[in-house]
Amino acid sequence: MKRVLLGIGIAFVAFFILRYFENKKDDKAILYENSMLLQEQIKNVGKLIVTEGHFSEVFNYKNSKALFTDYFTADKKALVVVNADVTISYDLSKIEYQIDEETKTLHILSIPKEQISISPDLEYYDIQADYFNPFGADDYNKIKETIKSSLIKKLQKSDLQKNAKTRLLEELSDFYILTNQLGWTLKYEENTISNKEELFELELKK
Repeated sequence: MKRVLLGIGIAFVAFFILRYFENKKDDKAILYENSMLLQEQIKNVGKLIVTEGHFSEVFNYKNSKALFTDYFTADKKALVVVNADVTISYDLSKIEYQIDEETKTLHILSIPKEQISISPDLEYYDIQADYFNPFGADDYNKIKETIKSSLIKKLQKSDLQKNAKTRLLEELSDFYILTNQLGWTLKYEENTISNKEELFELELKK
């Protein structure tokens, strides 16, 4: 009788041990599947986000060169009409992240900085130059640099950068939605994200 009871007891213990390891195996499988799902989501989001804008402006260029004394100068001037296409892009394939299966945490380490591209189309009108102060390559380079600086300042005052940032955050919010559905934690840099608004606030402060 004792041997029978002992055998039953051993059978019960073996059964529970087997079930325990089967459950642990299932947990690991779920963790692995979740981590693969997260990596796939990051891969899908890892695309180029592009926001486009257009600026038009008119510049008056003037340059004076002193001849002999300040009372005698050689002047040149031009009217420049600028039509510029501007793009702001984020290459999300360059996102740096870590997946911690132990703590079920997706840690976004860094997001690539925006890339600004300005393609100005310049048209020159009413070019006037003195014999002693002709238009040259330096003048055209100065005009291009001045116009580029002016367009960057204009861009900073526009809503184009804000719109680009909003599009970026909309893409990043997918990370929060997915981790939340899987029961994982999302961390951005050193901050734990508990809702989409926190992610927006952290990125907009930069």
